[in-house]
Amino acid sequence: MKIAVCVKQVPDSWAEKKMVNGVLDREGVDAVLNDLDEYAVEEALRIVEAHGGNEEGGVNSVTIVSMGPERATEAIRKALSMGANDAILVSDAALAGSDALATSKVLAEVIKNGGFDLVICGTESTDARMSVVPAMLAQRLGWAQLTFASMVSVDPGANTISIMRTTEAGVDAINAKFPAVVSVVEKINEPRYPSFKGIMSAKKKTIDSRDLAAVGVSAESAWSLVADSAPRPPRAAGVKVTDEGNGGNDLVKFLAEKKFI
Repeated sequence: MKIAVCVKQVPDSWAEKKMVNGVLDREGVDAVLNDLDEYAVEEALRIVEAHGGNEEGGVNSVTIVSMGPERATEAIRKALSMGANDAILVSDAALAGSDALATSKVLAEVIKNGGFDLVICGTESTDARMSVVPAMLAQRLGWAQLTFASMVSVDPGANTISIMRTTEAGVDAINAKFPAVVSVVEKINEPRYPSFKGIMSAKKKTIDSRDLAAVGVSAESAWSLVADSAPRPPRAAGVKVTDEGNGGNDLVKFLAEKKFI
């Protein structure tokens, strides 16, 4: 069973973000592995561990697939230190500023030629918050789409996968045959911390870096454009309510003015 896990390097969630020439500035901030992708890596590892493990040379493997600048190898190494076998990074200057459509096109081409049984993604990236790439991948590949999974069960012998999806209407149970694209929510598991052994072994694992020519696709211009942006305004000063016997009334009045009650 071959599993591909799509990950992305994103600006640190706590960093102040700004736009430069219509795209998010990624050079002036710390870059990390997308938090929500860690759940996808963990779920892939749990699946293979439940079916014989992913030791080198075995029948099971977990491959990290990513698209981004060369520095994205930093985020990929973290995923490898968690226990993934190897990685593929598509890096090309022509991909700068790519939207979800362009991203899904490139990733789908890599996955299509990789012989994978399953693709596992996080629900979204913390820099874009679009939640559409897993669905786009499934459409481009012509594979079953099982998104927002809160539980995943796999039967490699029968080539089947089952998920549970929690919605406002209840819980959906969905089954499909391999190959399939799955996205997982953050409550599905608790991602492991890389061990010292894992961190050291990750330095020796293969990251296959490819440009667009090696992938066999051409760059596409983004379908959307940021025409203007402005920094977030500074937080206004709070209101201090001094209790001189009527503090409760003043507090209720303040909450009512802000329409909290």
